[in-house]
Amino acid sequence: MSGQRSCGTDGAMALLSRWIDQIVAVRGQSPRTAESYRHDVARYLGFLNLHRGAPVGRNGLGEVTSPEMRAWIAHLRAEGLSARSAARALSAVKSFHRWLAEVENLDATAVMATRAPRIKSGLPRPLSTEAARAVIADTRPAHVKPWIAARDTAVLTLLYACGLRISEALGLSQSDAPLGDSIRIIGKGNKERQVPVLPVARDAVEAYRAICPLPVTAEDALFLGVRGGRLSSSVVQKRMSDLRIQLGLPSSATPHALRHSFATHLLEAGGDLRAIQTLLGHASLSSTQIYTSLDQTRLMDIYDAAKKKPGG
Repeated sequence: MSGQRSCGTDGAMALLSRWIDQIVAVRGQSPRTAESYRHDVARYLGFLNLHRGAPVGRNGLGEVTSPEMRAWIAHLRAEGLSARSAARALSAVKSFHRWLAEVENLDATAVMATRAPRIKSGLPRPLSTEAARAVIADTRPAHVKPWIAARDTAVLTLLYACGLRISEALGLSQSDAPLGDSIRIIGKGNKERQVPVLPVARDAVEAYRAICPLPVTAEDALFLGVRGGRLSSSVVQKRMSDLRIQLGLPSSATPHALRHSFATHLLEAGGDLRAIQTLLGHASLSSTQIYTSLDQTRLMDIYDAAKKKPGG
């Protein structure tokens, strides 16, 4: 069996399939994330085949060099991939080679030493408190069917009032309602967290459920599309796009910006950084600390504006 896996491209691809099966079954990666990993690593294996002029098998994966890794990164950038996307692909390849080192005893030194392309750090762009409140309080009809308008409002309210990712909100089921004082969320990496639910979010969800005409069971999605299936994120993005026009909001006002707004406004109100990390479901505090930079940036903007005023 080991000899078969050592032959040509089939050997490398078979190892890739084994790794994907492992991260789904053991590490609890979502199918969507696993498919993204598969795509990135398969492209990497294809590059090695072309670069070497021959199929890369099991043994060849233990002989990857630093120049080959640099050539692969350069190839990704030449194809137009952003630094962030190239870094994501490198992360997938490193995870694959780390597994190969553990399971197949293959050398991964050159791969693990490869540095990701430098990514320009960008701060989140939250909405102001007034704009965020306007988004969830907008009473102009968004759809000819009132239940659809109520549904969209309920989703956006959950994003801002609970700091949910859009996938987390749309992943809720009818069995999660009516919402209580807190809700159990399964986030990235299949990690579970409890998120407090504000009355405004609870009321918005119940207003939607009260007029939704579609028959449902406990296993059905909480937020339904017009044909009864799980609501698509593109529908929520379209609703937010309409609100940007109606309310005169910037292009940065996306559904995910409501999650940024939740974190930023909590921090501005004196929220504890560790508590905000838990509420957002961040694995690392460094992911949450970006909001402290944002808060400092806002303070400097206020300070600079004050200096420009007469007598400032």
